[in-house]
Amino acid sequence: MAFRLISLGHTGLSAGALARGLVAAAIAVSLSWGGVLYAANQSVQGAKKTEDAGFDGDAPTAILIEASSGSVLFEKNADELRAPSSMMKLVTAEVVFNAIKKGDIKLTDEYRISENAWRKGGAPSGGSTMFAAINSKVSVDDLLHGAIIQSGNDACIALAEGIAGNERIFASDFMTKRARELGMAKSTFANSNGLPDPGNKMTVRELGMLARHIILDFPEFYKLFGEKEFTWNKIRQPNRNPLLNSMEGADGLKTGYTKEGGYGMVGSAVQNGTRLIVVVNGLEDSEDRATEAKKMLEWGFRNFETRTLIAADQPVGYAKVFGGESRSVKLVAKEPVKVMVHKSGGDKLIARIIYSGPVRAPVQEGQRVGVVRVWRGGNIAVETPVYAAEAIGTGSTVRRAIDGASELVIGMFRAGAEKL
Repeated sequence: MAFRLISLGHTGLSAGALARGLVAAAIAVSLSWGGVLYAANQSVQGAKKTEDAGFDGDAPTAILIEASSGSVLFEKNADELRAPSSMMKLVTAEVVFNAIKKGDIKLTDEYRISENAWRKGGAPSGGSTMFAAINSKVSVDDLLHGAIIQSGNDACIALAEGIAGNERIFASDFMTKRARELGMAKSTFANSNGLPDPGNKMTVRELGMLARHIILDFPEFYKLFGEKEFTWNKIRQPNRNPLLNSMEGADGLKTGYTKEGGYGMVGSAVQNGTRLIVVVNGLEDSEDRATEAKKMLEWGFRNFETRTLIAADQPVGYAKVFGGESRSVKLVAKEPVKVMVHKSGGDKLIARIIYSGPVRAPVQEGQRVGVVRVWRGGNIAVETPVYAAEAIGTGSTVRRAIDGASELVIGMFRAGAEKL
């Protein structure tokens, strides 16, 4: 592949200091399988999300993701906040998985089923429950089985109370904190299980991000989502995920329903070595939910395949350097940049390097500079970090003065243009 870098933005000096701004550069790449990746002088600010013309989706909000690369194959209102219902249990599960991984808790630890957990989420509640007995002690392992397989609200409350003392603290100090660490900037939580509350809001994009993270980072726990039944307190309950019995390779993740949110599902399946993740929400009945999720997954498997756009450690382009021995630094991606493309070819992809710059010298080799972001139409298909391939030392006083003057002039022109 041959790369050509086109600068699309500059920064200027404000009040005598370098004002660091968003710089975008576009890459032109020749794709051997018939797709076209081209550079265009377009703003990178907030590309409008549109439906993929190749799929007619009925869900009010939906997204389809390839798990390995994170490529988005389809999205519809993917950033709209809605009640996630029991799909929010994935957040509670991840908090517990992470706490176990860090050694803060163990699978063998036991938490008491409080009267609060029993009344709000247990047998008297009328909702999905593990049927854990009041005041009984249940291991973290069994509570995870109850929360994931049986969608037990009581199991989630018991985990929240056992870890944080009460559910509100768990939602604010554990779920919200962890969500932000994982890049889920929009999601908000008021309880541990998704029971109706105005404070429970998530987007299908962030649910998809979370599902991908669980699949890739917690494979030992992800197996729980594919278990078809679990028995507790002598009550056997089947897994509520309809895909497990209706689609080849399906092995997760979670369904949800509340009056406020409608019917939703986070699902995943593997076929021919490719894993896809689907999230739908806001449907009117459970059959529509199952049908829509399965239809979207089948469409993805049937029409897409993975291609490597940029090899690991292959030069991607250059970022402008301020005050350095060199005026630019070569950038590479440490991992291959892969994207799902239509098997028929003809995809039109736009890739841009986006970074905050110019990058101030000195620059360390391996320093993260920005990202390569690839669009398919109006949708972001994949985003991968890029790093400095070489060290750039601090330049001479004359070099720094020239760069400062250059940036000042560019800043003045930009300010003037913005006033027109």
